Amino acid sequence: MTSGNFFDESTEQSKVKSAIVAKYFETWARVVISAQNRSRPNADNRIAYIDLFAGPGRYSDGTISTPLLILEKAIQDDDMRQRLVAIFNDKDERNTQSLSEAISRLPDVDKLTHQPQIFSQEVGENIIEMFEEMNFVPTLFFVDPWGYRGLSLRLVNSVLKDWGCDCIFFFNYNRINMGLHNDAVREHMNALFGERRADNLRTQLDPLTPEQRELTVVEELCQALRELGPQYVLPFRFKNERGSRTSHHLIFVSKGFKGYEIMKEIMARESSGAEQGVANFEYNPVDAEMAAQQPLLFNLSCPLDDLGDMLLRDFSGQRLEMIEIYKRHNIDRPYIKKNYKDVLKQLEEQQKITASLHRRGTFADSVIVTFPDHEGTTDG
Repeated sequence: MTSGNFFDESTEQSKVKSAIVAKYFETWARVVISAQNRSRPNADNRIAYIDLFAGPGRYSDGTISTPLLILEKAIQDDDMRQRLVAIFNDKDERNTQSLSEAISRLPDVDKLTHQPQIFSQEVGENIIEMFEEMNFVPTLFFVDPWGYRGLSLRLVNSVLKDWGCDCIFFFNYNRINMGLHNDAVREHMNALFGERRADNLRTQLDPLTPEQRELTVVEELCQALRELGPQYVLPFRFKNERGSRTSHHLIFVSKGFKGYEIMKEIMARESSGAEQGVANFEYNPVDAEMAAQQPLLFNLSCPLDDLGDMLLRDFSGQRLEMIEIYKRHNIDRPYIKKNYKDVLKQLEEQQKITASLHRRGTFADSVIVTFPDHEGTTDG
């Protein structure tokens, strides 16, 4: 797919992708600005948004894409309006020209203290080397290539190395799955996974089913990102229009738990499916339609029961605040804070745990939970 046909018409998947990025930007910016105000109230506290594959700004049907959504969020907020440095790049000069015109037509765009900067460069070694030498202000880095060219571990890490910097990138699973066994793009695959990991993948994938292949590829990518230092990696899957195949994954990478927590909440709300309130971290157009038409049938399974069993097993004999249980347990699991509070309320009602005094129907972060030991008794 060329960038030209990619922007011919917006899809529900592209709208969800843009919504996730824009919502995260808004919350991330407010958290960073609050931290800046506390630590350096009189400093030149800028924040940045960088998009290296920005596209033309609008689809041909008129729908605005991610760059304009980000700028609209900033224009509407006093602090963001004063602090945001927005940098957009696209190697296709037709796209940058279109984007420049679309930005110029945004209402009140002239109120931004720092006017958006637009470049037209190939994303490769030169940009990576420049980024590696820079000290970034807090930056949200978005990478959305139409294939995989230009996307690499070094590129992601070149921005993430500095405080307050997070990365979101669109990962074209189908093309990368095919590319792993294509010698013509071997260099690109090695840059994305690391040479050793890419070689291991090439030998592992052949006997696997399509579902196993996908899980293995995404898992290896997440582990490769973690080896660079960021502890928190969160994937979100997109299915094609028929819901039959995975098309892309949106991958979030951060060094901080707060960013991970914010993005998990956003991705959970944007998921097309949820079972007993537990999101599937996936957008499937077929699921979205089914959920609207058959909400009862769509929510029959009970993953919160699984969470309750895990908590009883993993915290056997321990006494902890709710917030500590949540922080220690939720990484790499689909549960958000509300799920933990809901299941702890259920366990308390079932007399499977005891909890410190709290208002009925609530479960505050500070509530102390005592789990029974393996023999089924609790500490006083």
